[in-house]
Amino acid sequence: MNTLYVFLGGGIGATLRYLVQFLIGKHNGTDFPFSTFITNVLGCFLIGVLAALVIKYKWNEQMVLFIITGVLGGYTTFSSFALEFVNLIKNNQLLTAFIYMGLSNILGLVLCGFGFYLSK
Repeated sequence: MNTLYVFLGGGIGATLRYLVQFLIGKHNGTDFPFSTFITNVLGCFLIGVLAALVIKYKWNEQMVLFIITGVLGGYTTFSSFALEFVNLIKNNQLLTAFIYMGLSNILGLVLCGFGFYLSK
């Protein structure tokens, strides 16, 4: 039964990710992968908020599996991040690649902590 919660949440998360890419556009007319960047940093913030809420309100296992593992797992994809970084390097866009990597990681970590702090 737990697998069903992850499956259903993952479908929702993947759909949300697709909608972000559809609404923002993969690169929004630039070389910078904006939709993946926004998805990853927003996902980091949300997982920080939700992790704090899990502790604060003692969520049950099924809720955690559905929302955190499923929805957020389907929504955020650092595998796309990695591939886009490699493609930027392959296309000799070194500065864009390292700006993208640095901003995604630093801002993602900061927003995860901020989301956790806000939800305590």
